[in-house]
Amino acid sequence: MEDIMTITPLGSGQEVGRSCHLLTFRGTTIMLDCGIHPGYDGIAGLPFFDRVDPEQVDVLLVTHFHLDHAASLPYFTERTKFKGRIFMTHPTKAVIRLLLGDYLRLMTMKKGAGGELSQDDDVLYTEAELQSCVDKIELIDYHQTIDLNLPSGLKFHALNAGHVLGAAMFFIEIGGRSVLYTGDYSMEEDRHLMAAELPRYHTSPDVLIVESTYGVQVHASRAEREARFTGTIERIVSGGGRCLIPVFALGRAQELLLILDEYWKDHPHLQSIPIYYASKMASRALRVYQTYANMMNARIRSQMDLGNPFSFSHIRNLKSIDVNTFDDRGPSVVFASPGMLQSGVSRQLFDRWASDPKNGCLIAGYAVEHTLAKEIMSQPKEVVTMEGRRQPLNCLVDYVSFSAHVDFVQNRDFITSVNPTNIILVHGAKEEMGRLKGALMLQYNKLPENKRPTIAMPPNEVEVKLIFTRRRSAKVMGKLAETPADDNDDQVEESKAKAVVEPREGDAVRGILVTQQNSSKIVAPEDLSTYTPLRVGSVSSRLHVPFVGKIETLRMFLGEMFRDIEETREDNETDVDGADDEGVVTFSIGSQVKVIAGKTKGVATVEWDCSPVGDVIADSLVALIMHAQSSAASIRLTGRPCRHRSKKAREGDLENQATAEEHLRAVHQALSDQFLSVEATYEARKGTFEVKLDANDNASEESNGLVCTATVEFENILDGTAKVTVECEDEKLAANVRGCVQNVVAASAPIAMD
Repeated sequence: MEDIMTITPLGSGQEVGRSCHLLTFRGTTIMLDCGIHPGYDGIAGLPFFDRVDPEQVDVLLVTHFHLDHAASLPYFTERTKFKGRIFMTHPTKAVIRLLLGDYLRLMTMKKGAGGELSQDDDVLYTEAELQSCVDKIELIDYHQTIDLNLPSGLKFHALNAGHVLGAAMFFIEIGGRSVLYTGDYSMEEDRHLMAAELPRYHTSPDVLIVESTYGVQVHASRAEREARFTGTIERIVSGGGRCLIPVFALGRAQELLLILDEYWKDHPHLQSIPIYYASKMASRALRVYQTYANMMNARIRSQMDLGNPFSFSHIRNLKSIDVNTFDDRGPSVVFASPGMLQSGVSRQLFDRWASDPKNGCLIAGYAVEHTLAKEIMSQPKEVVTMEGRRQPLNCLVDYVSFSAHVDFVQNRDFITSVNPTNIILVHGAKEEMGRLKGALMLQYNKLPENKRPTIAMPPNEVEVKLIFTRRRSAKVMGKLAETPADDNDDQVEESKAKAVVEPREGDAVRGILVTQQNSSKIVAPEDLSTYTPLRVGSVSSRLHVPFVGKIETLRMFLGEMFRDIEETREDNETDVDGADDEGVVTFSIGSQVKVIAGKTKGVATVEWDCSPVGDVIADSLVALIMHAQSSAASIRLTGRPCRHRSKKAREGDLENQATAEEHLRAVHQALSDQFLSVEATYEARKGTFEVKLDANDNASEESNGLVCTATVEFENILDGTAKVTVECEDEKLAANVRGCVQNVVAASAPIAMD
């Protein structure tokens, strides 16, 4: 049986921005991230939600707080019919409330209206909807496994992804298959964050969904980038200029603040030049970082013992850039959000400073297509302000990558280490993705064809379908996982203290198979309550069958059908008119079924514990009881005395002549049905049958007048075994007679209940 896993990018398919991916498998739907595209406004920046039925989404996993991974979350949870569950780490939830609140404020400013927004306005959500969304978020710790108890057996856990505080990769187990979604990740430890974890598993994931932001680009060393970053800033401010560093309020901003504060401490001649952090939520953002300092690297944790590493010596918070409160006539450094220069404080300062050649704008992160930050990196001669006015671009524009994304070497090494069966490339421009795919294919071409992973780079709204053969395996648990040890067993020699050894390949294992959420286990009945929520139970049945015959008749019929019947008697406690003189007789057929006769007038009771075997035996007994009181043999046998002695007395006893004659009569009848002329004589347990052929028989003309003699001698009346000899000149006739006699003898043997 085959299952199809479908992965559909609703955003960040051959682009950077609005990360959102849909994974469907075994009836379960998972959404991975829910961001916006920073290059578009309002509805245009959303993922392609029209390709998904929100009611079918079971769980939504958010990797980190950046807007391109989380900003459409309130829209999806509050303005669609989504009823699933949402998971993210503790720091991600704490920061999302701040960032999305600030994003809402910027949307309000862009619309030129303040205060509450209604759903009719061209905004993604309101303040009330944001709070409602945040209230629905559930938390997950790194390495904590969440089991949603769905039929597909969905489980997932989070791994540290580096990148930003609280960023997570998600390792998903669903329907017996595994998927690793990296989100944005960094393999480089910086001043405050640890590098991403390398997953360690016994088996590689079936699918790896991995970012491809930088394609085949290779970053310069961190020391080189820091030197260029601080050197460019120093050159601008030393010349009397103002340096704008557009950043997102949380994320890379904290890393850059740590770098620059440390640089100012080491260079006293710069300490008279102010550094500003222009963010309305700067103080709240830093409090979040202080709260979760235990999730950062050893450097930050050690500094926490001495003081607050985010209490900067040379950086001040800039609450407003109004000309009455902010004097920007002299040199200064300003960190301002947002990082893409689309709106807000960073855009206002850029419009104010862009025409002065003494000033500079330093892009320190990845610049998304269709944003001003990306546009000015190509050094145009003019730019358009937020008011729509064209002005010259005279200031210095430089780019130093402190983006916490992996470069080609880091990404390639991570993919090789994970060793997935299928690779899905996301979160990258089409050209960069294509180069990365080509480089990976070139690397994997060195491997045998059956060991090469598939590599896909789907655009938005294009499905990737992966076909998996359904795995059928079960864990043997409890007592079944141990077998009695043989004194000569090599395993015992290794550990004399063990009384049991583990079963090996080829050993037979019998138990109860329990399947729950695509996970199967085999346990002994006595272990069922220990390893499963089930208990061993039984259903007893009792059926009253009309029976007007005598117990001796029933005894004979049961003896004909079954072997080794145990019989017990007891006096009838009540004087039932017409009850059998033998009292109450119980016939036990094996350990499965009992037949009770003589207790109630005209009724025989069949009792059994329900099981496949017990049910079949009970059905046959009901038919036998009904037959015992209606057949010609029953009427004939009950019309004259017929003693039925104990098993011991019956063995080898010629008083069973009547029973032997019944078998011989059956042979006679069967031969008479097939041949027109049959003469028979009986003596004790032996019968002789002469079969004569005349012109009406089905034989060749040469065989007419032939005689065939069959002798049947019963050796054991209890099991119906007999010695059969046939004498005849015609081989065809002899074979027919022999087959007929043997069939009757075989059919007369009682059923053994061993």
